[in-house]
Formats: sequence, structure tokens, C-alpha cells
Amino acid sequence: MADTISLESRLDLNSRFDSLSNLIGRTPLLAVHVRWKGEERVVYAKAEHYSLTGSIKDRMAYNILKCASASGELKPGDMIAEATSGNAGISMAALGRALGHKVCIFMPDWMSNERKALLKSIGADLHLVSKEEGGFLGSIAATEKLAAERDDVFLPCQFSNRDNCGAHEVETGQELLKQLSSIGKSPDGFVAGVGTGGTIMGVGRALREANAKVSIHPLEPSESPTLTTGYKVGAHRIQGISDEFIPSIVELDKVDDVIAVSDGDSIIMAQKLASQLGLAVGISSGANLLGALKVQDKLGSNAIVATVFADDNKKYLSTDLGREESVKPEYIAPNVELLGFEAIQCPA
Repeated sequence: MADTISLESRLDLNSRFDSLSNLIGRTPLLAVHVRWKGEERVVYAKAEHYSLTGSIKDRMAYNILKCASASGELKPGDMIAEATSGNAGISMAALGRALGHKVCIFMPDWMSNERKALLKSIGADLHLVSKEEGGFLGSIAATEKLAAERDDVFLPCQFSNRDNCGAHEVETGQELLKQLSSIGKSPDGFVAGVGTGGTIMGVGRALREANAKVSIHPLEPSESPTLTTGYKVGAHRIQGISDEFIPSIVELDKVDDVIAVSDGDSIIMAQKLASQLGLAVGISSGANLLGALKVQDKLGSNAIVATVFADDNKKYLSTDLGREESVKPEYIAPNVELLGFEAIQCPA
């Protein structure tokens, strides 16, 4: 009888994963037309804000939880505990609760109020960590302490878990290749802001398997060049990227030059995407568009450069994204004219 119940439980769990998979990924590819430096250009961006919780982190959370469940590392009744700057925690909380797990999230206390409210609304047990308590690194330490005290805690470890990269190699990258191929194109370059590094490493691997010459560029805020310096420097306002360290899954020797974009420039670009094109995306999406234009400057204005619009703007409306930003002479965004976009469906 016990074996029968166990089998039924596994079948039910597989059914839940199958249902959740229908809510994640297969996002449209946006061909964003701009005029910059006196010429018309196109940047291609995966519209990840259309996923279940409104961010690309759903892909990572789903793959990590599914792989851990299949291996037995994540067991029924286990608590999921993760350190996050917001989006990953929201994804882990939503998917974890849908799968029947308790979820405990540790997050630096300076993240947006919307992130905190969303986490609480979807049933996460939220613990805020101050700078004095260690900030992001303190959040990670807190999950490890919790796991050491209990035998029913699963740590996704998004910053070191290779299943993070796997989600983007197998899904995001392959979708991008198919969507570009459907309009007779292939990528010359890819750029994405680095939080955990899963997107840049996973998508980068998929694109280079198709064409070894594709340029792969991590992006960071110019105010906090963690990737460039190797350690935390300064503060910035692009939540979700450039935390306090370089994650272990980021292999800088396997990618090309790091692209730096100012947080203020990114805010202006995100504001323009929303107000002029109706694309309500977050600050890192503005940064990624600007980064893609910089990569085009390196490769040629007609180069096919792709990126991701990583999340929506709803988590940032109480931040500087919801306020007028002062323009500095070095900013790019004020001079970028947005002409429109087309949405390219993801093949089945």
C-alpha cells in the first residue's frame, strides 16, 4: 500500500510540474526598432516579463526544482530556502507553493517594497537582512545556517547551481535561435545583465554551439563594476544584477568583454520603453537594450544582437523608475528614438 501511495504521489507531482511548464517560457521575441546615431537599427529581446511571475527567473526556479525533485534532493514536505534580490525569490516562492512546499526567503532589506509585498502575498516566509547583518552575503549565510539546523531544508543555491545555466541553455537559448531562424536570421551577439550569471552562461553556451563566433557579453552597472574589479565597488540602482560577488557559475574566461551601462541611463531607457511603446519592463531591461546598442557599435550597426527584457516594471514603481531621472551628458537613452516593435511568436 505504501508503494502505491508513493507512486500516486509521484504521478501527482509530475502532473504539477507539467502544468507549471505551460506557464513558463516560450516567450515572444521582440524586434525593437530604434534610430540612433542617425541610422535605424533593430535589437532583438526575449519578452521574459510575460512569464508566470513576470520575470526570467521562473525558468531557473522551475528547472532547479524539477531536477532536484527528480534526483530526490528535494523531497515532499521539504522547506525551500533561498537568498535573493527579489525576482528569484518570487519565482521560488510561487513555484514552491504550487508544488506544496513551504518557502523561506532571505533578502537584503533595501530591495523594493513591491518585491517584499509580492513575496509575502504568495506565501513566502520573508526575512530581511540589513547591510550591518551582511546584506546579500549575509542572506546566503542565513540559508546555510537554517539548513544546518534542520534536516528538511532544500537550498536551490541559484548562484552555484548548474541547473540554473541548464534552464537557459536548453530553453531560452534554443527558443531564441528558433525565433531568429523563423525570420531568416541568426545571432551575431548576445548581451545580458549578470545577477546569478545563469542567463549569460546558459544562453551563451546554446548560441555558441550553433555558431562558435557569436559574441557573448555580460553587462554590469558602471556605478558598481563587480565583474570588472572582481569585488563589490560602489552602489547602483539596477536591482537584480551586480550583487556583492561574482557567482561561481560565471566563467568570465568563456565570454567576451563586459559591457558597462549607467543605472540612470537604464532608468530613462526603461521609462521610454513603457511610455512610448507600452513595454512595461524593469530597469535591467533598459540596461540590456542600451548594452545591445553598445555591442552593435562593436560588431556593426547591422549586426543581429539579442538580449532579454528580464522582468516587468511593477516591482519598481516605488523606486526611481517611477520618478523623473536627471539626464547626464554621457547618457545614451535620451538620444535613442524608439520607432516601434514586432513580436515574433515562439514555435511550439
